[in-house]
Formats: sequence, C-alpha cells, structure tokens
Amino acid sequence: MPDTPKLTAQTWEATLERSIRSIVSITANHVRSFDTETSGAYSATGFLVDAKRGIILTNRHVVSPAPILALAILSNYEEVELRPIYRDPVHDFGFMQFDVSKVRFMQLEEIPLSPERARVGLEIRVVGNDAGEKLSILAGTLARLDRPAPDYGQGEYNDFNTFYLQAASSTSGGSSGSPVLDIEGHAVALNAGGASKASSSYYLPLDRVKRALKYIQAGEQVPRGTLQADFEYFPYDELRRLGLKISMEEQIRQRFPNETGMLVVKSLLPKGPAADKLTPGDIVIECNGQPIANFIQLFTVIDDSVGQTMTLTVVRGSSSKLLTYTLLVQDMHSITPDRFVEVGGGVVNELSYQLARSYGQPCGGVYVATSGHMLASASAWRKSIIVAVNNIPTPNLDAFIDAISTLPDGARVPCRFYTLQKAFKEKIMIMHVDRHWHKCRVAVRNDKTGLWDFTDLPPPPPSQPYAPATAFYPTISAALHPAPAVMPSFVAIDFHLPFLVDGMKGTQFYGTGLVVSTNPPLVVCDRDTIPISIGDIFVTFANSVIIPGKLVYLHPHFNFVVLTYDSDLLADTPVKPATFSDTPLTQGDECYLIGVGTDQSPVIKKTTVSNVGNIGTRECSPPRWRAMNVEGIKVDDPVGTQGGVLCDNEGKVQALWVNYSSQDEKGNDITFMSGLDIANVRAVVEPFMRGEYPKLRMIDVEFWTMRIAAARSLGLTDQWVQRIESDPNSKHSLLYVLSLLDTTTPCSQMLKVGDIVLELEGQVATGMKDLDRACNKETVQMTILREGKELRLTVPTVPLLGTGTNRIIAWAGALIQMPYKAVLEQVSNVPTGVYISCTLYGSPASTALRPGVWITEVDGIPVSNLDEFLDAAHHHERKVVRSRQGSFVDAHVPQDPPSPPLGHSDDAAQSQGYVRIKIQARNGVVSVIAMKLDPIYWSTTQLLPDPDSVSGWRMVDVL
Repeated sequence: MPDTPKLTAQTWEATLERSIRSIVSITANHVRSFDTETSGAYSATGFLVDAKRGIILTNRHVVSPAPILALAILSNYEEVELRPIYRDPVHDFGFMQFDVSKVRFMQLEEIPLSPERARVGLEIRVVGNDAGEKLSILAGTLARLDRPAPDYGQGEYNDFNTFYLQAASSTSGGSSGSPVLDIEGHAVALNAGGASKASSSYYLPLDRVKRALKYIQAGEQVPRGTLQADFEYFPYDELRRLGLKISMEEQIRQRFPNETGMLVVKSLLPKGPAADKLTPGDIVIECNGQPIANFIQLFTVIDDSVGQTMTLTVVRGSSSKLLTYTLLVQDMHSITPDRFVEVGGGVVNELSYQLARSYGQPCGGVYVATSGHMLASASAWRKSIIVAVNNIPTPNLDAFIDAISTLPDGARVPCRFYTLQKAFKEKIMIMHVDRHWHKCRVAVRNDKTGLWDFTDLPPPPPSQPYAPATAFYPTISAALHPAPAVMPSFVAIDFHLPFLVDGMKGTQFYGTGLVVSTNPPLVVCDRDTIPISIGDIFVTFANSVIIPGKLVYLHPHFNFVVLTYDSDLLADTPVKPATFSDTPLTQGDECYLIGVGTDQSPVIKKTTVSNVGNIGTRECSPPRWRAMNVEGIKVDDPVGTQGGVLCDNEGKVQALWVNYSSQDEKGNDITFMSGLDIANVRAVVEPFMRGEYPKLRMIDVEFWTMRIAAARSLGLTDQWVQRIESDPNSKHSLLYVLSLLDTTTPCSQMLKVGDIVLELEGQVATGMKDLDRACNKETVQMTILREGKELRLTVPTVPLLGTGTNRIIAWAGALIQMPYKAVLEQVSNVPTGVYISCTLYGSPASTALRPGVWITEVDGIPVSNLDEFLDAAHHHERKVVRSRQGSFVDAHVPQDPPSPPLGHSDDAAQSQGYVRIKIQARNGVVSVIAMKLDPIYWSTTQLLPDPDSVSGWRMVDVL
C-alpha cells in the first residue's frame, strides 16, 4: 500500500515564534499638551508592516497628533528611535518609522495585512505589550464584525464612521497597537481598546489602513476627505421606522445580500460642507449614483474625491422623500491642526475636527490645550476657546498670534473666552501678559523629521510705563468705628507663580495687605498670599488702581512678607499708613477685628482675645514653608475675611490677622486664621523705614513648650521649678527643642532634639516671645537640661536673610534649585548636591526623575551646587557630540592604536543621548538612573534675580 502524504498543519507555536520578531514595545512621551492629548509618558505596541522601510503600524492615539518622542524596543531588546510619519485624522491607526540600519543584531520581518480574512468565529491571538509587560499573548475568537466604534468619552479622542471588530480577549493598557493575528500569522485587525467592565476587546478593521500604507510607501500624502458628518449603521427594522420603504429595502437587500442595515446621518457640524443640506435621520441610499450600504463603500468615494463634488441620495422623514444633494468634499487634513503657539507657559491650537465633533462646535477657533501661567491668570483653563484678546477678535490661530504680538510684557488686558462644556456662556477676565517668564513661539509639525519646528515670535512692543492715577476710598459709615481709620491702609494683593518651586502646589494666590509706611512705601501681608520669592505681584489700591509690587523681605519663620511699590503711580490717592499700638494683646483683652471680605467689602467685629498660644504647623509634603517659633492670637467667634488686623478703639494695629497654611495628619492641606503680634512685624519694618536692611538673627531650631510636670519627669529640679514659677511673666512652661531645621548648621550641631531650655541670656525662657532675646546677637548663652544633666552652652545664631530662593535651573524639564529650609528640616543627613523641586509633564525628567530628590552626580562627576551642576551637564553634552562624531579624544593629544571591535570604547548610552545620574532621596536611598535627554523640546534655562525688571527676575538661555 503506498504511503499517504502527510499534511503540514499550521500551529500557533510556529506562527507566534515568527510573528514576535515583528512586534515592538513602544515607549513614548507627549512633550506638549495638544488637541485631545495631554503631556506625559505612555507605553504601547506596534508591529512592522514594511521591513525594508522600517514602517511600524500602531494606533492613532499612540502616534498622537501631539508632538512626541518615541522609542521602540525590539524583541531582542535593541532600542531604536521612532519617527511619527502619519496619524489618521479620525480612524485609530498611524505609522511610525525607524532607521533599519540602526538594527544590528536581528533580521527584521514584517506582518502582512489581510483585512479580508476577518470573519465571525475566527480564532485569533493578540500579541503585544499588555499592561506594561514586554510581551503578552492573549487568545480570543472574533464575535462581531459590525460593532460601533468605542466611545472613550467627551473631549477625548474617539473613532467614528467605521465598524469595529469585537472579541473576548480582555486586553488592557499598553496593548494598544497590537496585531490581531490569525493562525497563519496575518494581521486581520489592529487592537485599539477594550471595555473596562467586560472582557471585550475592540479591533480596528484594516481596509483603510492598507490603503493608507500604499500611499506612504509611495511617499505621497494619504488623501482623506470629509463632509463633517457623522454616520451610524442602523439595522433594517430601525430603518423602517425612520421612513425606509419596503420596496427600497428589497432593492438594497438584493444588491447587498450580506448586509443587515444601512447608513444614517447621525450628526453634522455647524458650517461644515453638509451642514445646510443633510439632516440627522437621513438614510443614505446612493453615492454618486451607486447604491451603498456600509462605511467602506461611502468613504472610499469620499476619500477619493478630496476637493471635488459628489452626490449623495438620502431618504428623509416618514414621507420617504428621496433627495439628492451635491456636496463639496473637504480635505480632512485641513481641519486637523498641525501647529500650536506656546505662550506664557501654555499651549493653544486651532480647534480640531475631533474636539469640534465631540462638543458640536464648528471647526477652528483658538483652543487652549494647557493654560500655563499667562492664560491661567484669566482662568482660561484647558478646553477653553479664546474669542478675543485685548478686544481683538481671534477667530483662528493667525489672528491670535497677531493679537498677542501687539501686547507688551506686563500688560493687563481683557480676554474673552468660553469653555467647550458651556459654549453658550462667554466670560471676560483680565489677563496678565507674560513675555518674561516663558518663551513665546510657534511650532509647526514636520513630517519629514517627525519633529516640530519652532519659530520665536518677534519681541513684544516696549512696555508702556504705568501712568499715575488717583483713586478715592469708599466712604465708610462712622457707625463702623474704628474701621474708617483702618480701611485706607488695606490693599488687595494678587500673586501669580510661574513655576512650582519651593514645594508649591498652586499658582494663583490672593489676599489682603496692610500699608505700614508711605515713605518709603511698604506693605505687609501673610505668606499664604505671597508664599515664595518668585512670581508677579500686583497691588490694588482703593479697589481702583493696580500697580506692580516688589518683594523686599520674606520672613523665614513668621507669617508675613514685606513689599514695596512705586508711590508715584498713585498720584494723589489718599493712602494712609497704619498706626501701630505699643500695647500687646493678652488673653481677655477686647479688640476689633477689621478685615476685607471676599467681595472686597469691609468686615468689622468687636471681639475678645480668647487665647494667646503657640502656632503649631506640620511638616508638609512636598516640603514648603511653615510658621514656627511664634505665638498666635485667637479671638472669640471670628468672622470670615481674606485678612485684616486686630486693633484697639482708636484704630491702632495690635496684630495682623493672617492666614496660616499647613497639612493635617493625612496630608490634606488646611488653613486657619490667627493674629500675629505687630511687634514681630515692627522688628522688620522699622529698619526699612530708617533706610536700613533688617539685621535680625535667630536660633535655627524649632522650639515648642512643655509643661512643668512633664519637665519634672525629665529631671527638672525643684530649684528650677521655683524660679520658673516665681517669674512674673512665666506661663509655667518651658521651651524645648522640638526639631532641628538644618543639621549642617553649628547651632544644630550643638543642640539636640529634646533639650529643655532653662535659661536664655541669663533669664528663664517660658514662651516663644523669650526667643526675641537672640534676635540681635551672634551667640547666645543657654542653660539646657539634657538627659537629666544641666549644660551651659554658647550657641551661635544665624541671620534672617529674608530673601528666599534666588536661582532656578530648568534642565530636561526638571526645576532644580539648592535645597531650601523646608527641605532641610526633613532630612537628618543632608546630601551634597542640587535639589529637584518639580518635574514638568512630558519632559525627560518626568519619566526618569521625581521631585524631592537630590542630584549628586552627573555622568560620574560630583555636583554640590548649581554652578557645578551646569558644568557637569555641559561636560556631558560635549561627550555626546564627540561620541556621535566617532571620537572621544582631543585632536592634539597623541592617540593610541585602534582597539579591536570587542574592546571598542564607544558609549552606546551617550551616543543615544542618555545621561547617567546619581540621585539620593530624603531617606538616604541612593540610586543611579539613565535619562534620555531632549534638547529640542526641553532646553536648559535659568532664572536669575534682576532688580531692573518689573518682576525682579529674568529668564536666561544656557548655551
């Protein structure tokens, strides 16, 4: 009997082994917010569809309309840079490309696209980077070929005007862009999304993908047309209810026996090509005289008719009226933005087809992708549409650029806008023009390089000097005595923070200030209004005149700052400086709480001091300034204010009424109001009034008070108890060291946590006010009780400089500064290095670094300050340049003979733009990371003090 020939059956093992070599893991980063996308890192999957050209297919939401930087990790863990070359305006697919010559250690293979193989019941495998795993293989069976496109939510990217395939394979984040394979290794669909509450996954058919690939391989633009109309596939039973006649249904069924329905107009965008012709509910019968029944048939005609007319025949209404319209097909790429403007730290672009469809708005208009510093000052947040700037209409991006170019730095102009969620409700707010904190430039997408090309806008016109203006304070009834004596001393203060440094989490601050001197002009306010030294300050007098303010003193321990202003700008405005009282408030005293309400109206109440006690604040996360070593004045039933004063019957100020900021035990931000003795403020203000800078000093530790009973348990003798109790000012408590604020200072090296202060400068110290004895001394004599033993110490003090942070470096999207006081108090052993205060979304630093750590080395070079850090960064840049040029040696230095290939000293990390950084956390943990730099989108700049500028700062590019 002859041998029976053996049939070779295809197996999944062989197919997957072959296909895996074509699948790549993608890590990408939106470097800017744009259109539907927000800046930040993400991961996904792609697969090779053209091995010769290095073309990878993935999802549109992976390629992204926004500027991105992307890398692909091949199956053998080689890394290549990806260049986005096409993202479809609507459908969820796009292409990336890499240089195939950069792949050294594997043979590239491609996966063929076979949309015709998709059928119900087909067994499939989804292979890709699922849930962050390098490689995951999920099995499934195609259950539907006509599922509606998934809806990801309003304002997000959504696909439409296409069918999707559906299977139960339960893919998740990171598997976007995975191939949906059949057993022969053909891609029958592209994984796109899944249901969060079910094990269903949704796949994009490859018909339009295959068409687009042919154009890209030919080096041509992919034609994409649109009527700005959204179509929906309805089954025949629903079509009959919309007016489809049985006779028409019969003809369509005969022509398309496999179809179970037809297309219906779902929605139309205002001002679109079909807006005044088609109507929602129209049933599409014919296109260019040919019957059609599905998306592919309709959009084959639309995509091939860009810039031309086409006819569409529809059935409308219960009367089944047959109507034919001639429509002009619009180029879909023309309503898909490919440029943006960076202004004041924000990003604006024209409203895209995607977002316009999501909110039922016409395409175009200036869309806020992220507000940044400048637009946030007008509360024009993301998903706002700018209608006019300075009363100049901005219907498109060019008009916006023209309007912005007319605005001088520091101007305050009206900004008219509306939010997409409430398009019917316009707002008009005052915007502070920023051309000093951030660059102002236009970016245009370059599909040849995959990058965005930046062009700086021309310098702004010269800033117009503020014109002197006179304002008069509202008349206050004498029945509100003593408010008429105090209200002319109040001002409103706005503080706009351009960068989140010094532990800040917000950018907009406002509060009440008190004029304490008009010659020189001085204003005090709390540190909840002006928390740090970097920002724009605006002072409003009499609710009428707004002028810039400048910070002169930032108290490191007490809750107040001192500002100055140009008094000439107030002309004849009757500003009245506050009068100070020499009588401190004590428990039981009557006083008046006079402040400013949230509507800027006066608030007054006669009240009684209920308590004078320690102000307690917690260490915050991220570390930020907090008050310490100070007493607060509490009053009975205080009324709500933005701030104010406590004064006597004559209107003489006895305390500032200020807002304290802290956190609770769960890390939630909290605030509370309390009085700050005016004597603490006078110690700083009066030297300024004499033309001197305050020369105050302090003991650089945090104190708290302890009851005598507790101190007895720690070894306090009866002799000391008698002395403390006999002191006329004694509160029957003692000061003790609660925490050390900077372990590197001589003061912190002499004192220890738990030390009880028995004497300070020869007198007992029972309250926070006793610490004032150290304010003018370089050293103080202290007697302390430590572990049951009395010690006499000469403790050095530190000066209260009142300057705050004075330099910031922006490098790779990390805001770097020297560690500030609030950081040092949370570290037992202070690392030697520079401190990362913030990392900006979309930057290299946001993926590799984190705020709150020290950089101690850059490429093996130790850094201890900002100058050394910049030197190390520049040294690395020079090494990268030499690496890419193929030489690491100076041309004037004799060179050794070339080494064999295995011993070649090229640095792959440096040639690919990586820098090695050693970091140390607050808990002392040291780690080394490699970060890929991005000098194109994230250049190096630094912020330096500039007394001649309005803000007191200037931004400088670091070459």
